[in-house]
Amino acid sequence: MAVSFLNRKHNLDRMSLRDLVYSFFTYYAVVAYILIGITCIVLSVKWFENPVRMAAAVVVATVAYPFGWYLIHRYILHGRFLYKSAATAVTWKRIHFDHHQDPHDLRVLFGALHTTLPTIALVLTPIGYLIGGRSGAAAALGWGMVTTCFYEFCHCIQHLNYAPQFKFLKDIKRLHMSHHFHNETGNFGITNYFWDRVFGTLYEKAADKPKSPTVFNLGYTAEEAQKYPWVDKLSGGTRGDGHPRRFWQAEGLSAPEGASTEQT
Repeated sequence: MAVSFLNRKHNLDRMSLRDLVYSFFTYYAVVAYILIGITCIVLSVKWFENPVRMAAAVVVATVAYPFGWYLIHRYILHGRFLYKSAATAVTWKRIHFDHHQDPHDLRVLFGALHTTLPTIALVLTPIGYLIGGRSGAAAALGWGMVTTCFYEFCHCIQHLNYAPQFKFLKDIKRLHMSHHFHNETGNFGITNYFWDRVFGTLYEKAADKPKSPTVFNLGYTAEEAQKYPWVDKLSGGTRGDGHPRRFWQAEGLSAPEGASTEQT
């Protein structure tokens, strides 16, 4: 496990809980979240003014975080506009397409730090500042870092070859596995499915929704790759039937211009 994340594929379906804990707390993004969180807590204490406002900032951040995650996951990560531009295709591939291609690969399970950190800061810091000034802003962002670590660890547990003992973990794992392996158009929450209930995207059982043909490729099909080839060029294809291979080969289509013809 001492090998760098960049040089080794970490399959959660082959890891133990102990392996996961070590990998989680040595991953650079998690280390960054922890350090930023500690810094924010120190600053919130240093700038402390009003306990009620600071507490209110944390409470509002607690509510805003899952709502913001739901909107981003549903409308941006599962939207189809990012892969249609060469400028954003690489980002979409890294932050979500690769994760649905191979849901057990720990390297792409974590959000990319350069996308997650600015997003969290831009959402929570202004909210905290409006409620409690600079101490509220620091408290809200610090709590956002704590929440992010919790979300990411639960996300890892959901993909780990491990049967949780607690009902909460069992329930969120079942819902998330349905999102990844049955139908990706629902169950957008990670640890909090409140907004799925509100907007009607929650499904408790796989039988409640038909099997999705795009559960692994998120709609980036062979036909889409012909029109928007950037993700295909970057990844060498997509996964549509549970078997990783270049989809234009599987579908009998001609390769997009510039695409590699080597077998995966």
